[in-house]
Amino acid sequence: MSSSVGGGSAGGGGADIASLLEKAKELDQLKKDQDDIVVEINKIHKKVLASPEMVDKSVDAILLKLRGLYARAKELSENEISASNALIGLLDGLLQSGASTAQKKKIVGEQKKKRIKSDTDSARFSAASMRNQLDQAASLKGEQVAARVKSDDEKDEWFVVKVIHFDKETKEYEVLDEEPGDDEESTQKYERKYKLPMSYIIPFPKKGDPSSAPDFGQGRQVLAVYPGTTALYRATVASHRKRKSDDYILEFDDDEEDGSLPQRAVPFYRVVALPEGHRQ
Repeated sequence: MSSSVGGGSAGGGGADIASLLEKAKELDQLKKDQDDIVVEINKIHKKVLASPEMVDKSVDAILLKLRGLYARAKELSENEISASNALIGLLDGLLQSGASTAQKKKIVGEQKKKRIKSDTDSARFSAASMRNQLDQAASLKGEQVAARVKSDDEKDEWFVVKVIHFDKETKEYEVLDEEPGDDEESTQKYERKYKLPMSYIIPFPKKGDPSSAPDFGQGRQVLAVYPGTTALYRATVASHRKRKSDDYILEFDDDEEDGSLPQRAVPFYRVVALPEGHRQ
């Protein structure tokens, strides 16, 4: 009779351990699925940061995909909580049943290794993504870009500037703002340098590559260089981009003449998406 009880206990302990390992495997898979979702979400955010024009072309599709990914991430997180609670219950039962110290250490050790590996992989991906963004920022050296170089409580002021240097440590651009002299007959230029954060810079489309420019539709608000100046102002697209000249026909805010807004042609490489929260 004593032998029979001992055999039943051992069998029960083995079953508990098998259930625990199965639940741990389930938890590990949930973690892996969540990591995959995070990678997909980061990919989309990375593309948006690298190519703001992508948002203009397919904003509905991007938002729909992100919404689905976030919903899936929420579902997986809830499942992880349930699985974790179940695993804790099994561990408590196993501890009370007198499972060997070696078995408990092995189970906990395996889970710890997997968790550390997962955290390391996630950190490695985030670091690679940041390096890529910094490399893209550094590649703008010598290029003209749109920059928010002045601001106050009431408006934003954007100008065409030239990138001199990008500091990967401080994540700041050093830019040169060249303005003609006040005398129209003078060829002298006044040069001012600024140090600006990454969020204050918007790259222009490549001058020789119209396909690199966003295809802003009629009625879309944009930020564009006002003809004959180096300043950018908010404008509305009056008609689709003309393919022969690749110019946008724009109506600039506060550009009223005789009670109406004149339509002005602006090259595609001097038009960018209107920054979120722009005030002018």
